[in-house]
Amino acid sequence: MKIAYMLGSLNRGGTETLLLDLFSHKELLPDCICIYRRSGVLENDFIQTGVKIKKIAANSNWFSYLKELRMCLKKEKINLIHAQQPIDAFFALLATVGLSVRTILTLHGYDFHGGFLAKLILFFSLKLTRANIYVSNHVKNYYTKKYKLYKKKQFVVYNGINLKKIQSVAHNDTLRSELGIDKKTVLMGMVGNFVPGRDHMTVCRFANTLKEQGSNFHIVFIGKKTDAFPELFDSCFQYCQQNNLLHHVSFLGSRDDVPQLLAQLDLFVYATDYDTFGIAIVEAMVAGIPVLVNDWEVMYEISEHGKYVTLYSTKDVNSLLNQFEFVIKNKDAFRVKTIMAKQYAKEKFSIENHITSLLSVYDKVIYSRN
Repeated sequence: MKIAYMLGSLNRGGTETLLLDLFSHKELLPDCICIYRRSGVLENDFIQTGVKIKKIAANSNWFSYLKELRMCLKKEKINLIHAQQPIDAFFALLATVGLSVRTILTLHGYDFHGGFLAKLILFFSLKLTRANIYVSNHVKNYYTKKYKLYKKKQFVVYNGINLKKIQSVAHNDTLRSELGIDKKTVLMGMVGNFVPGRDHMTVCRFANTLKEQGSNFHIVFIGKKTDAFPELFDSCFQYCQQNNLLHHVSFLGSRDDVPQLLAQLDLFVYATDYDTFGIAIVEAMVAGIPVLVNDWEVMYEISEHGKYVTLYSTKDVNSLLNQFEFVIKNKDAFRVKTIMAKQYAKEKFSIENHITSLLSVYDKVIYSRN
């Protein structure tokens, strides 16, 4: 078995980080290559994993791109392609016409955005791939029902995290020094770029409520303002500015020291509109800090119906406030809960478990007669 993993770019993002962690455990994988269309800030990190990577730029001449992709797949003797985006699955299907190469696709997001062409590509990719992988049961059920997909070719493989990156972190208070706050200040954080699907504004409103009642707190947003959706960042920043919250809320942008920052938080607070998984939630659990997250169905799923996190009602600031106060008043009880959550997350969402699940799907696809 030789696998080609296809990516759009090597910029920092959840999918790219997952593939990077995957390749850092290449000894657990079959022979593989990573084929990507655009360079990015993580290119050197991918090179350092030791997995072969190849850039095939997709310019305006798509025929030329498909021809080069086909030549690469034949030269590398690929028999399985694992695409991370519908467009790459579509390219793979076109490039392998007449070849004994099977294509599978992982759906990392929903189909809520994109025009007619993007949705047409998604439709054909879902129908023509040999298998589709989803990062949660909720997402699998959504796509299977909406697109009337053959159930036996739909699989769930939870995202995995590299435990070593989080567990090897030395505890210190550099973030408090950076922010100019003392140890009595309750330090909270939310991780994630400002993109559709995340609900940073609810956390901003929560911060305003805490300020109005005189709480001693500080919230950090770890994630960048994106070129595609700048208004999502701007609306949050302007809200904090208008409500005099910038002494209590910090926008740290994109950081490459997230594990170190997580280890310094007293609480992890998160709000989502429609996350497909919740990698930041899992990382916070592994870091051993209490997690406050809204009751979106996916969060129920990955936390065993709230057993390992504290759920609040979606977009309900008062509910979030009540749960926050409950956690603060019951620190000893939540210390036990975080220990249980850490063990649960390590066992269920390790990168090793992710790879084991992937290999199971690969075997089914490669050795299937259909």
